[in-house]
Amino acid sequence: MQLQYFLILAAALFCIGIFGLVTSRNAIRVLMSIELLLNSVNLNLMAFSNYLDPEDIKGQVFAVFVISIAAAEAAVGLAIVLTIYRNRNTVDMEQFNLLKW
Repeated sequence: MQLQYFLILAAALFCIGIFGLVTSRNAIRVLMSIELLLNSVNLNLMAFSNYLDPEDIKGQVFAVFVISIAAAEAAVGLAIVLTIYRNRNTVDMEQFNLLKW
């Protein structure tokens, strides 16, 4: 397959992730949108790695790093969301006023 198809798919995933990040009021949806953004970056890394230099695995190594960062982000984000849910009984982003004076 050509590089353009992968880039179009990654751009579509990125746009869906940005749309979900901007418009969502639910904290779980925001975390899922961030995961979509990171997966679109992984798709770009893999596509460019395969297209530019198929013998090296530099893009795959960076993708593994991004996956590990995404897993850490999901774990920490879900822990924060669960803690806020226990204290406030909601996951609505507009109700998170814990740091306001």
